[in-house]
Amino acid sequence: MSLPGFSLFDTPLGRCGVAWTDRGVGSVLLPDSDAALRSRLARRFPAAAEIAPPSDVKRAIEAIVDLLAGQPVDLSFVHLDMNGVPEFNQRVYAAARLIRPGATMTYGEIARRLGVPGSARAVGQALGRNPFPIIVPCHRVVAADGKTGGFSAPGGASTKLRMLAIEGQRLL
Repeated sequence: MSLPGFSLFDTPLGRCGVAWTDRGVGSVLLPDSDAALRSRLARRFPAAAEIAPPSDVKRAIEAIVDLLAGQPVDLSFVHLDMNGVPEFNQRVYAAARLIRPGATMTYGEIARRLGVPGSARAVGQALGRNPFPIIVPCHRVVAADGKTGGFSAPGGASTKLRMLAIEGQRLL
């Protein structure tokens, strides 16, 4: 088993970070300062070294950059390391990964899709802990009234709105 690694990369939204293990991408961080990105990645993966990404992660980074440049890229090919992710959250993330660029779904719709209607708040909490933003497109999940709902990434709701606008979505 290889040690985890991480890398910082530039996107149209700013500098992002990605960490990986031999099981797949373990974390994606939305734009922040290099110091903040490195600190957050080190907390999640203390043994990770800042190194050049392997080819599968490099392909994922390129696809993320393309998506944030407005191309309707499908990121379903990216393998995720779900080690330590609760089973319910894994189910929420799998459902969210089915939302295509330019589309949205509500927290309640995901709850119903999972067979647990009435658990929109739990879906929102799972998405608020999403360690794979963009790959698990939590920015595409909105409140029932068509407004943004929460977004825990740096920049909060304004980052979510920018990401949706790049994909051609305009919210209320």
